[in-house]
Amino acid sequence: MADRPVAALGNRTPLEAARKPNMDEIAKRGISGLMDTIAPGVPPGSDTAHLALLGYDPYETYTGRGPFEAAGAGIDLRAGDIALRANYATVDDDLVIRDRRAGRIHDTAQLAKAIQQIKLPGVQILFKSTVGHRATLVLRGKGLSHEITDSDPHRTGTKVLQVKPLTKKAAKTAGLLNEFSRESHQVLKYHPLNKERVGQGLPQANCLLLRGAGVAPHLAPLQEKFGLESACVAAAALVKGVCRMAGMKVIDAPGATGGVDTDLNAKCEAVLRALETNELVLLHVKGFDEASHDGNAVAKVQLIERVDAMIGSLLAAADFIVLAVDHTTPVSVREHTGDPVPITIAGPGVRGDGVASYDERAAARGGIGRIRGKDLLPILADLMGKGKKFGA
Repeated sequence: MADRPVAALGNRTPLEAARKPNMDEIAKRGISGLMDTIAPGVPPGSDTAHLALLGYDPYETYTGRGPFEAAGAGIDLRAGDIALRANYATVDDDLVIRDRRAGRIHDTAQLAKAIQQIKLPGVQILFKSTVGHRATLVLRGKGLSHEITDSDPHRTGTKVLQVKPLTKKAAKTAGLLNEFSRESHQVLKYHPLNKERVGQGLPQANCLLLRGAGVAPHLAPLQEKFGLESACVAAAALVKGVCRMAGMKVIDAPGATGGVDTDLNAKCEAVLRALETNELVLLHVKGFDEASHDGNAVAKVQLIERVDAMIGSLLAAADFIVLAVDHTTPVSVREHTGDPVPITIAGPGVRGDGVASYDERAAARGGIGRIRGKDLLPILADLMGKGKKFGA
């Protein structure tokens, strides 16, 4: 949700341009500041950012994006499993990437079913579509390694990359994934759904881009770290996976997607139910990231205003409310950047600081000052009476 000044918005950020009375009310009640989710100047991934927001040091606990995607898709990882994130993408006959998200395709169940029929020697393949163009791949077998490169070059106009081993023991895994890439391309290329998409003038989902190989991390549960019964409401598999591995209950909101058109009412109702039995509920809205990656400032402003209206239903439901952003994604850059993000905490005993708006520049004047992401949950836990004394 955070951004840089946008010329088309009068050199305001989308947060500054949007009408958001409820977020501003939280700022007036609470204390604000800036947060470097990872560290100053370090662009966070969504995975490492959420680890930090939940109080983990990503430099100590991060083992790759893939395991969180798999966990969020409901795959129980075992020791030795290698998990990866996958994107349905569009490539031409020379395997040059034309669209990394295949036109933001949504209905991929038929494609996933076809991919699941692929067999590779000596390993079991677990493949699931998640939200939109996203999917997850797990290889299960002996002698596998996550020390490999991505096949996703992270940009269009260039060819799909060969997966390469970073160590000798990873050669087998790299070879298996390159074979999987070849076979999945053939399966997708001739799939009836893609023929339909061509007829409709839509980009084909004829390739899978692989990235973020990793193994399951060892995370101390939030109940153990902070004494908090917790849950999350999210559509994105990555966020659900991080929360699941942190020992949080993962709640699906029917009709809520990861896009800008997500059903916010369904998410709000799920949060209200979750607050009945949990002390901490994380509500995640993914659509800001899509609008930002598309360079669409207007859509970003509109979503901020929709989310603000939803927040109005939550103001009286919780003792404490935290407004937080996992990373800045400027519409001018269309990628994650290392800019600090605004943070506001409101609730009993919070020292108000006079900040009257929730946005990047106003938060810089707040009483929290500038913190790192891993500091947020300890601060909140202390305000909730869950802090642990250090020393005698």
